[in-house]
Parts: sequence; C-alpha cells; structure tokens
Amino acid sequence: MTDPEPKPNLKLLSWNIRKAVGTDWRRRPDRIIAALADLRPAICVLQEADRRLSPRRAALPPAEIRPATGLRSVGAASNGVSLGHHGIAILVCDAVEVRSVAPVDLPGTEPRGALFADLGTTIGPLRVVGVHLGLRRRDRRAQLLAIRHQMAALSPMPTIIAGDFNEWSRRVGLGRLASSFTIHAPGPTFHSSRPIGFLDRIATSPDLTVAAQGVVRHPLVDRASDHLPIWAEIRKDAPASDGLP
Repeated sequence: MTDPEPKPNLKLLSWNIRKAVGTDWRRRPDRIIAALADLRPAICVLQEADRRLSPRRAALPPAEIRPATGLRSVGAASNGVSLGHHGIAILVCDAVEVRSVAPVDLPGTEPRGALFADLGTTIGPLRVVGVHLGLRRRDRRAQLLAIRHQMAALSPMPTIIAGDFNEWSRRVGLGRLASSFTIHAPGPTFHSSRPIGFLDRIATSPDLTVAAQGVVRHPLVDRASDHLPIWAEIRKDAPASDGLP
C-alpha cells in the first residue's frame, strides 16, 4: 500500500506596512517591495497599503509591484490611485485566480473596512478576508460581528481572515470570531524594534489547517515598518470519510 500524496500547502503573508514608513521615519516603498520579492508568498494581505489622506494614494508604486515580486493586486480600489480598501490590499501570485472581490465598510469610531476576495488556489477555492480592526475593543467587537454577518450572507467556503487585529490580549476580545474560527498568533510583531504585541493574526475556518507559522525577522523587514510580517503555511483538510469503500 502506497502512502497518500502529501497535501499541498499555500503560503500566506500578512503585514501592516505603515504606508511604507520605516522605523527610521523614512518612506521607503522599495524596502517593502524587496521584502515581498524575497519572501515570495502565494497570497499577501497588506494593511496601511494606502496613504491616510484623500485621495489615499497607494503607498507602494503599483507599476513596480508585479515586475519585482510576481504579485498582483486583486483590484479592490475604485478610485484609480489606491491599492486597496481602507488601506487593506490583497496581492496574489500568478497561480492564484481572482474570482470575486468585495470591499466592505465596517462600523466604528474611525473609518475601517474589510476586503473579501474569493480565490482559486493550489489548495482549492479559498476566501481571504483582509482586516485592520479598530483601536477600541468595543469597535473591534462590532467589526467582527459585521464580518460574520457578511460571511453568513455568502456561500460557504474555506476562509482565512488575516491582518492587524489591534488586540493586545491573547485571551479575550476576539470571542465573536473564536467561536467559529481558530485564531493563530504566530508571535509578537509590534513594535518591530522591540516586538511585544501579538497584534497581527490569522484566523482559519475548521476545514483548514495551519501546517507552520511564524514571524519574519530579516534585515529587509526589521526597519521597513513598525510591524513585522507574519506568515503561515495553509493546508486544506480532507473531508471526513462517510464510511463507504
């Protein structure tokens, strides 16, 4: 009897790039692009990928991203100058098919949003939701509830929620998500000069497994932003056997 073929993994990266402003307070998009080129994720979820003030121009030169990294935007921006929605951008490699994209506005004291992308990947259909939750726990809870309501209106699909959750506690604050997702905190990511906060996280639906995960420590990223990137190798679980031969 031969062993079954190993299940493929998909590499996902999430990074709050602080509008490409590094810890030296220099705006250096080239550092972000060089890091993405070196890390080579299949899917990358960025936060603060656009500048804060209108018209919210992209923090990374769009024309330089794909030639340097092999990644392309899923195309969330509607104004022609932003990279994402409320600063959230999802980049994918050529092997990933973009099937639909839905920007969603979220409630809260400050403007926040989520970006839903339904993708065709090497591990099958996958929904990726990029988030950058609010600074106040009350807002974060309302935002997670809004995200769950949005997902309930969509067809079921293996789902990853990734981004800057802005939650300092590792025990409370994310209960509205933890009831139906496994939340992974790969390690401390903030502040990148001396990381102590597990602010950046990845949540997976029950049909997905995180085979490996971690925080990127690399000369290319340590000064590029005030957050360090997190990564995960994602695998889709086989459906449970129905007992038939």
